[in-house]
Amino acid sequence: MAIILITGASSGIGYQTAELLAQNGHKVYGAARRMDKLEKLKNVGVEPIYLDITNEASCRKLVDTIIDNEGQIDILINNAGYGSYGAIEDVPLEEAKRQFEVNLFGLAALTKLVLPHMRHQKAGRIINISSMGGRFTTYFGAWYHATKYALEAFSDALRMEVKPFGIDVSLIEPGGIKTNWGLIAADHLAESAKGGTYEEAALKTATGMRKQYSGNMMSDPKIISKTISKAVSSKRMRARYLIGFGAKPLVFLHTILPTRIFDWLIMRAS
Repeated sequence: MAIILITGASSGIGYQTAELLAQNGHKVYGAARRMDKLEKLKNVGVEPIYLDITNEASCRKLVDTIIDNEGQIDILINNAGYGSYGAIEDVPLEEAKRQFEVNLFGLAALTKLVLPHMRHQKAGRIINISSMGGRFTTYFGAWYHATKYALEAFSDALRMEVKPFGIDVSLIEPGGIKTNWGLIAADHLAESAKGGTYEEAALKTATGMRKQYSGNMMSDPKIISKTISKAVSSKRMRARYLIGFGAKPLVFLHTILPTRIFDWLIMRAS
């Protein structure tokens, strides 16, 4: 049995992963701001715990609470994050900074607080939930992709730094997953473009995103939960798990195609 902390556990991939890991016999702390949404997880043995990932004091209190209760944290799953789409010219820098605060700097703050305990244990696993969008960029997704590209680099550096202490770091890179993520991103995109130069193209892209995420093409979030569970229980974690609708073919196309052709495909697909 491992002591596991997972952030962003109130919905989607985080919720299903917390549930699955608890069912597999682990002691799981599911963290999020929306405590009301975490209540159902109590029924499957998950311990709900409050976290504002953008507040370092909140991160510190959470880690201290788990260490006081359990004496250790074996696995940290950094799942909290969101996608805010919009043209670079339209998105306020305050919103861009907020996305970095949630998707990267909050994750980094929590990781820094957990690392001393893992070093003391001489063991630990850190699993960062990235995206296929950390490998290539979609139309109107500049700031979201910037955070995921940054998370990829952060995780690669972290993996090398902590390896001597018996700590492993892995990236989960989901493709298109049927959650509310795409609908929220589409709403952000449509709202940011109102009355602006990019409105027509942005509304068309937002409509396409809603259609994609409301249809049946996207992968079930359970495949990501199962992949995370596999990483948790494996003897040796892989550095990356590229999984879900479109992930492997799109990353492959981005690798082999000339940039202008890939840009054209992505703009048409959007």
